[in-house]
Formats: sequence, structure tokens, C-alpha cells
Amino acid sequence: MPASVDLSEEAPRSPGHHIELVDDNPSPRHDGETSPGLKNSKGWDGKLRVTKTATLANPEALSDPEYSDDDNVVIGEEVPADEDLLDDEDPETDEIICTHSRIQSISALRLARFQKVVRICLRQNLIQDIEGLSGIASTLQELDLYDNLISHIGRGLEDLTNLTSLDLSFNKIKHIKHISHLTNLTDIFFVSNKISKIDGLENLTKLRNLELGSNRIREITNISHLTALEELWVAKNKITTLNGLSGLSSLRLLSIQSNRIRDLSPLKEVPQLEELYISHNALESLAGIENNTALRILEISNNQIKSLKGLGPLKNLEELWASYNQIGDINEVEKELGDKKELTTVYFEGNPLQLRGPAVYRNKVRLALPQVRQIDATFVRTT
Repeated sequence: MPASVDLSEEAPRSPGHHIELVDDNPSPRHDGETSPGLKNSKGWDGKLRVTKTATLANPEALSDPEYSDDDNVVIGEEVPADEDLLDDEDPETDEIICTHSRIQSISALRLARFQKVVRICLRQNLIQDIEGLSGIASTLQELDLYDNLISHIGRGLEDLTNLTSLDLSFNKIKHIKHISHLTNLTDIFFVSNKISKIDGLENLTKLRNLELGSNRIREITNISHLTALEELWVAKNKITTLNGLSGLSSLRLLSIQSNRIRDLSPLKEVPQLEELYISHNALESLAGIENNTALRILEISNNQIKSLKGLGPLKNLEELWASYNQIGDINEVEKELGDKKELTTVYFEGNPLQLRGPAVYRNKVRLALPQVRQIDATFVRTT
């Protein structure tokens, strides 16, 4: 994550599905909007929450090590034990959400008393083991244990055969195990764990969405049988090739940003692909992409691409995000993109095309691509 966040109105917003880091207590900005977090050059700093003009009611507390204000002690709220947390919950509820509650044990919640629960969300707790869920296996469909302390997937999921969604993101999992029997799963989220190999997904033929971003994966393997898979998210890993996509006949979206990809030719195995997010890789050309004529959104920013050759056959292209590459020829831009009637958005900032003449850059793009309605973060005015 970058050390600072650009909040200016014209800052580009990359497309695709991303995890948002949201401040629970956003502070107001001068323009009435809220800040997503307070950061200095080194990241978040809690001291920034105190304004420079703030005054202390008891400044002597800073200089006197013996200072005590016993007369003004506020009695703290007693944190209940895990087993008492849900005592006020309606036993007929179909959803239990209990986040940031320092829960350590799922079993202690006595979930079996909620016989109609469909969704359980226990995000941001201290859970280490998946257990205590068998009593609601007949109704439970969605299980969210995002941001806990789970290091391995034990056998606590054994009876949850009705699960359709499983989120174990932001834990400490190294291996995908004990889920291949959950044949009704359609969505799996393993973002930001310690997974080095894609495995353990046998029999999950209904899976539509697989998220494995921010792990330690080096190659795409063992997913060719996932014929229903529509979205594959593997950004921020260590993947060097696009091999391993054959058999994914339903794949519509591939997010493989922040990896080490140099060659696009393996994409011929997924000609039906509609969205490709491949920024921050090692691409020097678009050779090999000409077979993906169904592409509507193409994100290739932050590579070393010098030419747009290869985009000619992509007649369905609607958005091209190509910032911070080495593209410099406006004539080639017109040649490769001028006939794309559906093209509405292009990003070329940070390329020689923009850097050599920033004052006339947008006008040149407008003349070359009159069908476009957005150039970088600026909307094109229409008369």
C-alpha cells in the first residue's frame, strides 16, 4: 500500500474489485467530505487525530509522574464473555453480525440456538479455530471470518455442506484444505493470507468467484476443472506466467495486477474474457491479446508498453486504462482505437504522449478519438 493517498478530484480511480480500508471514525475534510484515514509519510499515525490547537484540561499530567486524577475516573464498561454476547439476539434471526468484539471462541457463542440463521459475520475478532458451527449446518449459507487469527482450516467446516460463500481473508492460512466437499460454494475469499499454492478446490464445480489476492502464489494451477468460474482475482502475488487458464470456459474477469507477467499469449485459452486487470507487471507489448475480442475493459497501467498494436481486433472495447507506460504516438492511438465505437474511457497520463505536451494532450486525444467521453479523470464536454 502506498504511504500516502491522493484525494484530489482528478486522481484516477482504477477499475475492478478492491478491498477498501475504511476508518471507523472518519474525520471531516475542509470540503465536507470525509477522509478515509489519517496518515503521515510513514503511514497511519494516531497522534494525528489530535489537532495542534487542542488544549489539555490537566497539563500537569505530562510533567508529574505521581499525578493522579482519582476524583474523575470514568468507570469502564465491562466486556462480556463470548457466551453472553448474543443473549439479546432474536432466536429467529437469519443473520448474526458480531465484529470487533474480541471473540476468541465460536463454540462459546452457542450458535445452535439460532436455527434459522443463514449468514454469520464474525469479522475482526481473535478467532483461531473454525469450530462450533455444526448445530446450524442445515441453514447456514454464508460464513465470514475475515480478519481473524486462523492459521489453518481444520475440520470445523465438515458439516457445512449448504455454504455458498466462505470468506477467510486476512488470516494466516498457508494451505487450502478441508473445503472440497463444500460443493455448493459459489464464492471463496482468501485474500491476504500466506497461501503459496492453489489447491484443495476439487469438486467445487459451482464456484463462480475465487479471490486469492495478496498471497505467495507463483503459478496458476489446479483450477482447470472450475468450468463455472467467472471471476479470478490473484493480484499481488508472484505469478510469472498466464498459463493454467485452460478449461475456464466461463471466465469473464481476470485480475492479475502486481505480478510478474511478460507474455499475454496464454490468454488465447480464455477468448471469452471481458475484463482484464494486469497493471503493475512486466509487459513491454500487447502481443498475444488480439485473440481476446470480447474484452470490454482493459487495465494495463504501470507497465513498459510502447505500442498499442494488438488492440485492433478488440471491437468491443469500452475502457482502456494505460497510464504510466511508454506510449508516445498519437497517430497509432487513432489507428488502433479510432474504430472502437463503444470506447468511452481512456487513460494515458504519465505516458510520453501526455508528458511531452501536457497543454495540448487532451485536445489531441479528443481529435483522435471523438467517441471518447472521459480522458483520464476528466470528462469530455459535449456540445
